[in-house]
Amino acid sequence: MDVNEKIKKIEEQIEASVNDIKSSKTLQEIKMRFLGKTGEISSLMKNMRDVPPDQRPGLGKILNTLRQWTESKFDSLEKDIKAFELKKKYAEEKIDVTIPGQTSPDGAYHPNTLIKNELVSLFAGLGFEIYEGPEIENDYYNFTALNTPADHPARDMQDTFYLTEDLLLRTQTSAGQIRVMENKKPPIKILSPGKVYRSDDDATHSPMFSQMEGLVIDKGITLCDLKGMLDEFARRVFGESVKTRLRPSYFPFTEPSVEVDVSCFECGGKGCKLCKGTGWIEILGAGMVNRRVLEGCGIDPDEYTGFAFGMGIERIAMLKYGINNMKLLFEGDTRFLKQFKD
Repeated sequence: MDVNEKIKKIEEQIEASVNDIKSSKTLQEIKMRFLGKTGEISSLMKNMRDVPPDQRPGLGKILNTLRQWTESKFDSLEKDIKAFELKKKYAEEKIDVTIPGQTSPDGAYHPNTLIKNELVSLFAGLGFEIYEGPEIENDYYNFTALNTPADHPARDMQDTFYLTEDLLLRTQTSAGQIRVMENKKPPIKILSPGKVYRSDDDATHSPMFSQMEGLVIDKGITLCDLKGMLDEFARRVFGESVKTRLRPSYFPFTEPSVEVDVSCFECGGKGCKLCKGTGWIEILGAGMVNRRVLEGCGIDPDEYTGFAFGMGIERIAMLKYGINNMKLLFEGDTRFLKQFKD
């Protein structure tokens, strides 16, 4: 095939390919097929070195004319395609401002978050600082430093999630209190909220739950100070008419230790299903910090005393909002959560 036949064939191919071009991408591909470095027209121009010298000027003029015609063809087509694609894009992105807008419903705070925020605000107003310790603790901070005996049931595998022989998922936020007392001199007034883990699972217990503990260390702190603070806490959270009472109990890290009850805010202390007919509801544990715990943290128990208290945030939420199954707090059911929307 001579050069003229090749040029004619290229022109026919270009004319035929125009009908196949529907997008800028296809146009670019076909353009490169003819005008690219390895394209058909470029190949013809490279082969001019094989043409006799006296024929090169005439052939060069023909090939340049072909290249200019091809470029003009594709440039014109490119303008039309870009205009078409732009028009199509505008049509697809067109917004009818008369159509009612789509709105997403407002979310609601989780009951745990509501209670946590309320308690943090309450105790911060009483001068407490917030401290959040690590969720992975060692045996010393979680048990030993809190005066927990080596044979205490809480140390058993069936009650505690051990990661190694010494590391575990903390069973109480009290471990953070030890870290604070080791690194800060009295007076100390901290609130320690966070997740804790225990091997327990039923309608009122979960393997993971939220706890909030408080610690006050200073000179002259007594059980009366604890009682007064808990009275204020109960009134703020459960209502102005609520009263508190302390019952003797036992915790390794406090002495004396007490269980704290509030008068039933459902029946006013007369007796109902919520308080099981007693007129009182247990809400937390507390007590005066054990001398051995203070000594272990380098604090002189003859100069300083203090109290500690701890409560389950889920328990407070269940009592305040009338939730009868703890699992509802973990299922993420929006039908349940939307009830707490302000």
